[in-house]
Amino acid sequence: MTWLCITLGVAFGSAVLPLVSIEIFLVGLAMQEPHIHWLALGAVVAVGQVGGKLVYYYAARGELRLPGWMHRKHRRREPRPVTARRLRWQLRTKRIRGWVEALREKCHRHPRWMVGTYGVSSVLGAPPYMATAVLAGMVRMSLSAFVSAGLLGRFVRFSAIAASPALFASWAL
Repeated sequence: MTWLCITLGVAFGSAVLPLVSIEIFLVGLAMQEPHIHWLALGAVVAVGQVGGKLVYYYAARGELRLPGWMHRKHRRREPRPVTARRLRWQLRTKRIRGWVEALREKCHRHPRWMVGTYGVSSVLGAPPYMATAVLAGMVRMSLSAFVSAGLLGRFVRFSAIAASPALFASWAL
């Protein structure tokens, strides 16, 4: 029970601050503590990960006030000279902003498409799960769809990862 609580905390923490790899932690734990069932580990990590991503979801919806240091500061500056390099950079970022805006608009028009993309991302990690969690909040995906698709996908992903050490050990024997 203690390891499941620790795993929940690590999963939540890795979802909020992605400096910790929950996959490596989970494989290490499954190898060190083989008596913990892989389905229990998958469920605990799924709950922790989705709980952590709810922070990003609510922040993207504008329902969670972020600390002041996370806000962009508007300063009046002298205009910099436009160089060829700066012009290329502005064109690239303008193109990327256009793609993000087009994707956001498509998600508004087709809410089921966003649920599918988010669900696939929660299993595969591609497109990045953090990015789809933020995008889900930006397009105001329903909370029930966000939680259910995320829990199901993350459960499948992390149950498979938790079962992998035992699977590989049985092949080696």
